[in-house]
Amino acid sequence: MNGQGRDSHTKYQHIQINPLNGDSVMKTLGFRMGKALISLLAVTVFQAWAGIAAASDQSLDVSDMHATAFNYFFQDGDMDFHFGNIVLGSAVNGGVEIGEAFYAASHIEDGDAASWQREWSELAKRVQARGEKSLAAGHTVSARDQLLRAAYSYRFSLISMLPDNPAFIDRGNKLRELFRKAGAFFDPPVEYFEVPFEGSVLPGYFWKAAPGPEPTKTLLMIGGGETFAEDLFFYIAPQAHARGYNFATVDLPGQGMLPLEGMVFRTDTHFAMKAVVDFLVAKPDVDHQKLAAYGISGGGLFVPQAAMHHSGIKAIAMNSAVVDAHALFATMPAALETPEQRSAWSSFHDGVVRSICWRYGVPMDRPAKLIDANKGNTFDPARITVPALIIVGQGEYKSQEVQRQQKIAIDNFPNPLKKMVVTPSDEGASNHCVMENSSLIGQVLFDWLDEVFARQELK
Repeated sequence: MNGQGRDSHTKYQHIQINPLNGDSVMKTLGFRMGKALISLLAVTVFQAWAGIAAASDQSLDVSDMHATAFNYFFQDGDMDFHFGNIVLGSAVNGGVEIGEAFYAASHIEDGDAASWQREWSELAKRVQARGEKSLAAGHTVSARDQLLRAAYSYRFSLISMLPDNPAFIDRGNKLRELFRKAGAFFDPPVEYFEVPFEGSVLPGYFWKAAPGPEPTKTLLMIGGGETFAEDLFFYIAPQAHARGYNFATVDLPGQGMLPLEGMVFRTDTHFAMKAVVDFLVAKPDVDHQKLAAYGISGGGLFVPQAAMHHSGIKAIAMNSAVVDAHALFATMPAALETPEQRSAWSSFHDGVVRSICWRYGVPMDRPAKLIDANKGNTFDPARITVPALIIVGQGEYKSQEVQRQQKIAIDNFPNPLKKMVVTPSDEGASNHCVMENSSLIGQVLFDWLDEVFARQELK
C-alpha cells in the first residue's frame, strides 16, 4: 500500500500471516516468580522482553530492560512490567483510571496472554460505549476522556498479541480511530498526520501548544521496539503542552502497524527520521531553532542517529543512550536460550518476544537473530554537535553494558551543554524508559530543554 493509495481514513485489512517457523505460538504455563528466580533473565532495551525485580543494587552483567524495582501486581515478570509501566504509568495522562486498571488486572490469569488480551479488550468496549453515549448527547469533554481511555485499553490488549491473530488489526484500527476521535476535542485539537516515506506513510500526531500561527518550540517524541505513536502521547504529551511546547510523535518503520506493510526495523532509520523532521520544519508553527527530539528505548538510538546525519534537530534527549545495539543485545541471555529453556516461558512473555522478532523481520522462534539484525546499528556521539541529555532509570543503570554505553556517549558528546541524569528508585523512577513517573521525566527533560534554548537565545 503506497502513500497515494491511502487516505487518512484507511484502515488495515486482516491478512493471514504464516508463522516464520511454521509453528503455532507456544502456550506455556511456566511463570517466572520475580525475586524468587534463581537466575536473572535478560531482555531487550527495545521493550521486547520480560523483566524481573532486581533485589540488589550491585551492577549486573546482563541487561534486563523489563526489570522492576518492586512488584506491582503480577508474579509473571513481563506482565508485571507492562502493567506497572505502560498501564499504570499512563494514568496521570488520562490513559486509564486506577480503579478500572486493577479491576481488569484482577480478572487476568497471571502470565496468560489470552486472558490479558481479553480483559483489556472488554474494558475498552465498556469505556467506549460510555464515551459514545456522552458524544451523542453533546458532552464532548466527557466523550473525549472516555474515548481516549477506550483507545488505550485497546492498545493494552495488543501487548503480547501476534499479527496473525485476526483481532490484532481490528484492535489496532480501533486504537487509532478512537484516539483520533478523542483528539478532535482537545484545545487545540490533536492533529493526525501522515509523512510519505518509501511508497507508504509514517503516521503520527501533532498537538499545538496554543492556537495561532506563531512559531513555537517543539518536542518530537520517538519510541522503541514495541511502541505505537499513541504510547508517546500518554507518556509525556501533557507535560510538553503545559510548558508551552508543541508535541509531535510518529511511528517509524518497525513500530505500530507498519510491519504489516513489510516496514520493519532497520539500521538506517535516520532516513525515516529525516522525512519526519523535514515535515515538521516545513510547518509554520514550528520554531526551526527550537526543535528537540527525545527517544526512549530504541528511540535512544534512532534520535542520536538522526542528529548525526541531519541538522534539523537542535537538541536531543535519550532514555537511555543506545550507542551500540548489537553489543547491548549480546548481553541479553534470553536471546541465547535454548528451545527447551524457552518452553518454560509464560505465553505472555513468549508473545512479547515473538512480537519483537516480527518487528525486526527475523524468525519468531529465533530471538538470537535479533543480535545479528543489529550489527552496525550504532551512533557516534563525537559526530553529534547539538546539546544532549541522557536519562536512565536507576534500575536499568545496574546493567554494566548500559553503564558502559552511557559513559561512551556522555564522554564523547562534544557540546558542553550535555548532561546525564540517573532517576532514583526511591521516587518510583527506576524502570526502563521511566514510564512509571511521567511527572519526574517532564521535570528533568523540560527544565533542561528550557535552559538549553534560553542559552541559545543569548548567543
